[in-house]
Amino acid sequence: MPLRLTRAARRRALPVATVAGMVGLLALGACAYNEALGRNQLILADDQAISAQSNAAWTELLRTETVSTNAAQNQRVRSVGQRVVQAAGMGNRTWEYAVFVDESPNAFTLPTGQIGVTTGMLSLVQNDDQLAAVIGHEIAHVVARHAQERYSQTAASSLAVQAGQGLVGSDYAQIAGMIGSAGAQFGVLLPFSRNHELEADRLGVDYLAAAGYRPSESIALWQLMGQQRQNSVPQFASTHPSDSTRIEQLREYIASRGWS
Repeated sequence: MPLRLTRAARRRALPVATVAGMVGLLALGACAYNEALGRNQLILADDQAISAQSNAAWTELLRTETVSTNAAQNQRVRSVGQRVVQAAGMGNRTWEYAVFVDESPNAFTLPTGQIGVTTGMLSLVQNDDQLAAVIGHEIAHVVARHAQERYSQTAASSLAVQAGQGLVGSDYAQIAGMIGSAGAQFGVLLPFSRNHELEADRLGVDYLAAAGYRPSESIALWQLMGQQRQNSVPQFASTHPSDSTRIEQLREYIASRGWS
């Protein structure tokens, strides 16, 4: 049976061709060249909104998670972080650092310049070079504006999926908040995220090398990460590249730069 829309819904609905054209216009109007990446990016995200969400997330983390009071741990993260930040050309902004008490080896950077490292990560890395690889990778996501691009890709994908179904209304804010179909998820969003990770790996190596750390230790880091990983997720269904893919590409990149 054909889908029947109410009169109000018919007034709100846009023809598929119109919405598809909107997607194209948004993409053209929001393309920005990222010099660090050497490519154009689709940026639909509002930087002010991203910043507000980022700051709110950091405040919530500090409130709800256990922050380490170990002076040596905090000083280590801050010392390595500041060197890498300067090498990345990001020293003209304020950075905050925190060590979170968590056995899982993890780290993150928020777009507004907050870096979190877990005690599990500090236990895993064997030297400051490997810690610099972790922090350099996370700072690279900020330089590359990956959070904004990821948001924009999700919004555009959701819009396109709804356009294909012929059910898109004029409320773009609602559209942008929706998640696309399984086809969009596996065909567009996850591979795009893996590309972000590999870009951050390369930029991170640039930064740690410029900061005076050993690039080869980034390979050692991912070897350690692979050894401690208990459950392996197939690469096609993961937002991160496989450890073997990262290691292979890092080896090739480091060799191409003549580093050791």
